[in-house]
Amino acid sequence: MTQGFPINPMRRRVLISGVAAAAAGTAGLILPGVGRAAAEYPERPITFICPWPVGGTADQSMRALCQVASAILKQSIVVENRAGASGMIGTKALARATPDGYTIGQIPISVTRFSQLGMLQLDPRTELTYLARTSGQTFGIAVPTNSRFKTLKDAVAAAKANPGKVTYAHAGIGGATHVGMEQFALAAGVQFNAIAYKGGASALQDVLAGQVDMLADSSSWAPHVEAGKMRLLATWGEQRASRFKDTPTLKELGYNVVVEAPNGIGAPKGMPPAVEKKLREVFRAAVASNEFKQVAARLDAPVMYLDGPEYKKYVATVYDQETQLIQRLKLRELLQQG
Repeated sequence: MTQGFPINPMRRRVLISGVAAAAAGTAGLILPGVGRAAAEYPERPITFICPWPVGGTADQSMRALCQVASAILKQSIVVENRAGASGMIGTKALARATPDGYTIGQIPISVTRFSQLGMLQLDPRTELTYLARTSGQTFGIAVPTNSRFKTLKDAVAAAKANPGKVTYAHAGIGGATHVGMEQFALAAGVQFNAIAYKGGASALQDVLAGQVDMLADSSSWAPHVEAGKMRLLATWGEQRASRFKDTPTLKELGYNVVVEAPNGIGAPKGMPPAVEKKLREVFRAAVASNEFKQVAARLDAPVMYLDGPEYKKYVATVYDQETQLIQRLKLRELLQQG
């Protein structure tokens, strides 16, 4: 049975040192074009809101970036996890924060969907500050190695024979893993039973325990696939994942579905221009650093950098695409069903 949104989202604060050894080599980077008004910024620790639970792929990616950015800024960054409602609890907190540069965070691209579904009371095209698009994600469908599904064709056949009986775990209603699977189900002409979790980590555990048939997630499954504990049935990118070249994409299997859901970093609307510019330069350097690239490669997260203004244009484009997707998948009805 599909779960509703969590009432008490997990909150956890973790201090990342401004002189982290892993990023020490990046600390001396010179940031060009930073105005004098930002010369003293930051004078105290910065809070970074991550809208996902600790340990997931997005969380690991954001922590790696914050570690490098902290070293560049010579100031601590406090990562605060505010999970729940498919990333919208953390996003709401970010949007409501004081726009002084001391509260920043990850902005899930799903803001373009949830703002239209009424779960986020703001217009993401105009009411947030965008600092950088960072990296994409490698999504896939995985099952335990003892699963009766040896291929995706097996799962589709079972779902056709027993509509609504084959279950899959995802990271939250209306999020990328949920919507991606529903796009696939629509393309395949089947009906799955979607089981919602607060994040990919808890979804993974229940699939490994055999409580749910399949996992739809970004690459939390990767180490388990490599260890022989899980089998990867398909990935969702435009191209095959570099670490899993033997696994076909949904497109290769005949389903015209591509989901990459790139991560991005932003802040509340109204940030001082000089501070915004400084943060854009900092995260440009952080994304380009070897430290982040190594983590991104380990997480199967292809670097997809865009500077703040270009990222904002990208969000507007995705917003228009989501308008059509909401209608085609009847997402309002899905959310009402909970």
